[in-house]
Amino acid sequence: MNLVVVESPAKAKTIKKYLGKGFEVLASYGHVRDLVPKEGAVEPDNNFNMRYQLIERNQRHVKDIEKALRKSDTLYLATDPDREGEAIAWHLSELLKAKKAFRDIPMKRVVFHEITKKAVQTAMDEAHELSMNLVNAQQARRALDYLVGFNLSPLLWKKIRRGLSAGRVQSPALRMIVEREEEIEAFKAREYWTLEADLEADKTAFSSRLVRLQGEDLEKFSITHEKQATAAQQLLSEAGKEGLRVAELKKRQRKRNPAAPFTTSTLQQEASRKLGFGTQRSMRIAQQLYEGIDTGEGAVGLITYMRTDSVNLANEALDEIRELISSKFGADNLPDKPRFFKTKAKNAQEAHEAIRPTSAMRQPDQIKSYLTKDQLRLYELIWKRTIACQMIHATINTVTVELDCGEGNRFRANGSIIAKPGFMQLYREGRDDKKGTDDKDKLLPPMKEGDCIALNQIRSEQHFTEPPPRYGEASLVKTLEEYGIGRPSTYASIISTLQNREYVTLEKKRFQPTDVGRVVSHYLTRFFNNYVDYNYTAGLEDELDAVSRGEMSWLSLLEQMWKPFIELVNGAQDGERFPPPEPISDEVCPKCGGELLKKFGKHGYFIACNNYPDCNYTRNLNEDARDEPEIVEDRKCPECGSDLLIRSGRYGKFIGCSAYPKCKHMEPLEKPQDTGIECPVCKKGSILKRKSRRGKIFYSCSTYPKCDYALWNEPVAGPCPDCGWPILTIKTTKSKGTQIVCPQKECKYAVDAETEEV
Repeated sequence: MNLVVVESPAKAKTIKKYLGKGFEVLASYGHVRDLVPKEGAVEPDNNFNMRYQLIERNQRHVKDIEKALRKSDTLYLATDPDREGEAIAWHLSELLKAKKAFRDIPMKRVVFHEITKKAVQTAMDEAHELSMNLVNAQQARRALDYLVGFNLSPLLWKKIRRGLSAGRVQSPALRMIVEREEEIEAFKAREYWTLEADLEADKTAFSSRLVRLQGEDLEKFSITHEKQATAAQQLLSEAGKEGLRVAELKKRQRKRNPAAPFTTSTLQQEASRKLGFGTQRSMRIAQQLYEGIDTGEGAVGLITYMRTDSVNLANEALDEIRELISSKFGADNLPDKPRFFKTKAKNAQEAHEAIRPTSAMRQPDQIKSYLTKDQLRLYELIWKRTIACQMIHATINTVTVELDCGEGNRFRANGSIIAKPGFMQLYREGRDDKKGTDDKDKLLPPMKEGDCIALNQIRSEQHFTEPPPRYGEASLVKTLEEYGIGRPSTYASIISTLQNREYVTLEKKRFQPTDVGRVVSHYLTRFFNNYVDYNYTAGLEDELDAVSRGEMSWLSLLEQMWKPFIELVNGAQDGERFPPPEPISDEVCPKCGGELLKKFGKHGYFIACNNYPDCNYTRNLNEDARDEPEIVEDRKCPECGSDLLIRSGRYGKFIGCSAYPKCKHMEPLEKPQDTGIECPVCKKGSILKRKSRRGKIFYSCSTYPKCDYALWNEPVAGPCPDCGWPILTIKTTKSKGTQIVCPQKECKYAVDAETEEV
């Protein structure tokens, strides 16, 4: 018997089907070893020795692998085809060697870039040795992350507050978000005006923009206030009352080429734009499509490996794609030869393929009944992008019309029409931060030079320049990739770490730094600028790539990073806390008359008296000193009998005891509303409508914390017709509107709210 080890049980099931008898396929369930979670896991003074331990949750799986190996003739390590997968294979082999599970049997490395019968059998035939260059590159990355995190984080605890962390890659990403926010705050809007002529020709209305006034070509800020705009409007209305003359008409044809097939980052960006998926959601669904879905004839991998920065397509795939284009869209939509792309990403590993369907012939409509809604949407996105990239270019006819309005005044109208859609009939790439409509997409009526075009009116419009937009998930991933920061497998974890640490919040799908995020970023930028510098971080990625190619020693990489870094850390131990208190110049402490300071604490900035601890006066930063806390009438503190006050805190107003800090009783200002629906879990409490700390409505059991059942959607009394769960919920989405749905994840019951009695 031969033993094959993969990372996930879903992949194991799919591969087992292809290998058949004579093969046992087991899953490692991801990483099997990691650094010991304490100081000294990496020993710089001992040649960067790394101390590993078995991950407890995977102990049982390692035992199963060990047991199966003792009865096997060959071990095939088939973890994911990247550095992380190579390292998992190596760690597993080291564990098995330590347990003396090997009996002089061969150990081989296998990589599956796609999970189809042919690909699996080909990969097994091409089994090879473990690549220690890839393993060492991953070890170097892990050691770097540990050394930076384990030395910077305690410093942040000491200088700012407890519970903070810094990371080699997350910190430059945080700096990006903070610097963009400060750029927005420093931005000063400038006023400018434009003038447009509403025209009509051949019973078709269109508009044109003023580009020349009284012989001078206009720039963006040529007209900057209403008085100028009104004067120009009057002049042009008079000059054009007999109509505008077509002075020049330019026609040309341009070609638009399709976008390259997906890499990890472009998939994450496009899934965010088109589907509204976050990076983690996109990667989770892509993993499911890669590992295998049962499409009626057993499980099959539907896409190639989803962690890649390559835009290459295999020749075999190109042949199949071209065959499908010819049969489905016609030979006139097929270019003479395949289209090849060059990656824009720094340090791309071109040996891999782009993300593509494992078979172009497996069209989304044919397999939609086997996929969940999210799986289908992502698969369709990948399928369309892949097919479109090999279709003929789109041909677009453009026209520019110059129209004279009296002497020295000129308007310009742009328009276009798609003469031959080519790839655009299947797929168009999304864009970030779209502002209005593109003039070039307008259709213009037929005109010729010398024509007099009727003027309906001259309009003046006021505009203000806008600050750069905040980063969304798609634009942040794109910027990280452009700088060469991180790798395909790390983008999702970078974003989730920043959110989990409460360094940033995601408001209306845009990242905003919190106070603590700003303070951490400012501290690191001031005292560890090199290590949050974009070019330095990208340079480290270059060196890790050199290690993976065998061009650089991983130990020398660690050595050259460690010495200057630890000197900086040691030098930063002394000195004051950060940020230093700022004096408030225009008021004094209302309690003792002392100086007031703006300080940074556990919950962000606040105002405090400089005479602490003799005077304990504090208030929230945005709270007016003249605002006395309001006393709650007809109620006393249930714990000590003192007055209750309406106070302001980090998450808004709440009711607290006036005897604080001796009595710490507090309660929400708004009492939870009882929905009258029995909790389906404990059957004792009822579901209450509550408000989270950040103001979001949710529903939970009244017996909390004894019962922790909670939901985001409004509950509805009555059992689910499909699974019998005691309640349903009202869910509203952009794509489906308002529906009555079952809150149980495994149940798919959903009907439109209009068809159900609520």
